[in-house]
Amino acid sequence: MATVERYLPALDSGALLSWAAVVNAEVLVTLAYVVATPSVPTDPLTYVYPWVWLNVAGWAVYTTRPAPSSRRTRALAAVGGVAYFAVVGYAGGLFHLTGAGLGFAVHWLPPGWGPAVTYSASAFTLVLLPFKVVGYAALAYLVAVTVVDASASALSGLLGLVSCVSCTWPVLATIVTGAFGSASALTALATTRAYGLSTVVFVASVLLLRWRPSL
Repeated sequence: MATVERYLPALDSGALLSWAAVVNAEVLVTLAYVVATPSVPTDPLTYVYPWVWLNVAGWAVYTTRPAPSSRRTRALAAVGGVAYFAVVGYAGGLFHLTGAGLGFAVHWLPPGWGPAVTYSASAFTLVLLPFKVVGYAALAYLVAVTVVDASASALSGLLGLVSCVSCTWPVLATIVTGAFGSASALTALATTRAYGLSTVVFVASVLLLRWRPSL
């Protein structure tokens, strides 16, 4: 088992200052939105959830590097990451295999929730909330790194991914909480309480994929 220090590295003073600057910028952007928008949600946590997702995703990707591996293993890892993104994206409400043919639209929601892009064709619907797109992409990247780290062999790497609790649990948890991912960007803010649970699931998923206690 890899050490905790490898997967959860300590932050030095420079990193702490950088993150403080990032959080300060996020607060300023959010305050600017509140001041500029006449009608805004009254629950302060509405503004917090997206930043948690974005910050945790950014930290995880920035601090995670795959081990050296063969081209075959990297190819398998890429396929695994794309497939993982498709699964959690579908479970989390980024796209649906139904549509109303309404076309393309941009919704100017609070920072992180928006700008939300929606596209509805006759056969499918896309609901691209920025924090979800970034969050699920980060999970997919961590899964790809897990495939690379599991083994230099493509076959054993795939078996390691399937048997890895910290890889499969986020998918199951996302499916369970996926009902809380609004089917429409216009109604997303009406179900923000459910996003508290989704945020906990996401953060736990990232930590598990970074630490990977089963490997």
